[in-house]
Amino acid sequence: MAKSILLVGVGGQGTILASKILTLGLMEAGYDVKMSEIHGMSQRGGSVSSQIRYGETVSSPVIEKGTADIIVAFEISEALRYLDYLKKGGKLVINNQKIDSMSVQIGAEEYPPDVLDEIKKHAEATVIDAAQMASDLGNDKATNIILLGTIIKLMGLKEIDWNAILEGNIKPQFLELNKKALKEGMDAV
Repeated sequence: MAKSILLVGVGGQGTILASKILTLGLMEAGYDVKMSEIHGMSQRGGSVSSQIRYGETVSSPVIEKGTADIIVAFEISEALRYLDYLKKGGKLVINNQKIDSMSVQIGAEEYPPDVLDEIKKHAEATVIDAAQMASDLGNDKATNIILLGTIIKLMGLKEIDWNAILEGNIKPQFLELNKKALKEGMDAV
């Protein structure tokens, strides 16, 4: 049976790169993998989501509402936006980072109040401060790889050679940082 992973965030957080690395690792491990991305205004800080389904045989990349095994939200309000995709008993990881959307920045909307409290009414969530962890490692942009590490751990995918996957997809000057970030993410959940 196929497993479903949904990564959600806003443009510029590295959601697509994390999805790509995850997909490559799953393919290398011999899984049938399907991935679908929705970028919507991503370069302007808009919502970004990647749907990844893997297993022995996968017929569609689309994750239906109520069927995601795991959702990793790179930003708090995106977790709330996609919460109805999580299956009963699924895992939810939230990066404790608030990023105002363009509509909030221009005053057309307000950032949803008490987002985490609202989410916790409907699902059990693991909240980590991946942005701070990345900052502590020396580069805020490693947040996405820390969050990728949480997926790897929660889905039991540690047997894949993730360092080799990183080596093929990360610029050499950032490779050691991202290897550390991946381990930090695995250790965080």
